[in-house]
Amino acid sequence: MGNAFQALMLRLHFYAGVFVAPFILIAAVTGALYAVAPTLETFTDRALLHTDSTGPAKPISEQVAAGVAREPKLALAAVAPGQNAGDTTRVIFTDPSLGESERRAVFIDPVTAQPVGDSVIYGSSGALPTRTWIDQLHRDLHLGDVGRYYSEIAASWLWLIGLAGLVLWIRRIRARRDKRSAGWLLRPDRSRPRARTMNWHAAVGVWILPVILLLSATGMTWSKYAGENVTKLREEMSWTTPAVSAKLPGATGPAMPATGDHAGHGGSAPTASPAADKAKLVDTVYGVARANGLEGPLEISIPAKDGAAFVAQELRRPNVFTRDAIAVDGTTGNVTDLLRYSDWPLMAKLTNWGIQFHMGLLFGLLNQLLLLVIMIGLGTVIVRGYLMWWRRRPTKETKFAAGKAPRRGALRQTPLTVLLPFAVAAVVVGWFAPMIGYPLLAFLIADVLVGLAARRRATA
Repeated sequence: MGNAFQALMLRLHFYAGVFVAPFILIAAVTGALYAVAPTLETFTDRALLHTDSTGPAKPISEQVAAGVAREPKLALAAVAPGQNAGDTTRVIFTDPSLGESERRAVFIDPVTAQPVGDSVIYGSSGALPTRTWIDQLHRDLHLGDVGRYYSEIAASWLWLIGLAGLVLWIRRIRARRDKRSAGWLLRPDRSRPRARTMNWHAAVGVWILPVILLLSATGMTWSKYAGENVTKLREEMSWTTPAVSAKLPGATGPAMPATGDHAGHGGSAPTASPAADKAKLVDTVYGVARANGLEGPLEISIPAKDGAAFVAQELRRPNVFTRDAIAVDGTTGNVTDLLRYSDWPLMAKLTNWGIQFHMGLLFGLLNQLLLLVIMIGLGTVIVRGYLMWWRRRPTKETKFAAGKAPRRGALRQTPLTVLLPFAVAAVVVGWFAPMIGYPLLAFLIADVLVGLAARRRATA
């Protein structure tokens, strides 16, 4: 049974590696850029993000007023005060001319309360154009929905290929009677030069596997089809990200929706008090938020309608591990709702940390360098895999022959006690993640056709 299961894993690893690895290699290359994008942004957009002015900061309301004066025709949406000395403040507006999850920000020098520039920002992390371009390159190669199929295939198959490879490597190590220690899982066997490529392929794969599994899981949450199923599962299991209510006591009508893990930042123009009047209340809201323990970088949402509270929430920034949120009545300064990160469901916390890690924000520069090394390692694993395949080609028959696949008959030799659970698991996983299911079905059909053709040639 063990040999049959090994043969099944080998064939799956081979076919998935040959046909899916190009998608994973592209994801690794773009992921390497994506990993260092937050740090790259601090250099390319330093003039917007930082200022050399020194001295006490002006009131936030004055900074917001300067931003409103810069963009008087746009709806004021939020303000993100500078966290540290030298950081600029972002006064954020909804702009109907922009795309999904995009807003316009005016960057204010907190010391002088003067604009230093403006830019489009993207998503919950407020990425600037350079990081946004790299983000979308990694996400869809700038090809829209069609490009998203590539990233979903890569994220969906990455963990499966990795685990199948781990099974093969463990069985290979266990077959060496004098090398049963777990240490041999983590270092290549350099005593066999002919197997050097395979040994390095496998050893590096084992080194990077834990991070690869995390990146695959978090990447699937952003995907189109599997991501929708992940969202439904989180809703069914009450694992969704909680949010404070922005509805004021006694107010009628729907409250402003709070943002979630992957929400955009749309909005509509204010229908009541002018932006300048609301800007005057930001100082109170900011003070209340700080007094209630929100110590990280904040974004304060400006209510678009009367009857809604201001919402201050900690942002995703390097080395920020919590996302406390508070709703404040800007007129009275009363706290109407408070959500501590410690009260989030465990799975919501893990999802948030996983997303931050994937974005290179959880541990700052250390996080980004680790991801860069992992992506480089993944690239070498893929290249060595193709090198092994190339070396298996039958050079005596034709110059253009492809590498041979592992021996056939794995399915026929696999006991039903193993095959049936494996088939059921394949159907369930394929339904949950269609970009696993469809390619897997294609592999099976192609394998059957190749086998039939080979049998015909043998009997001709």
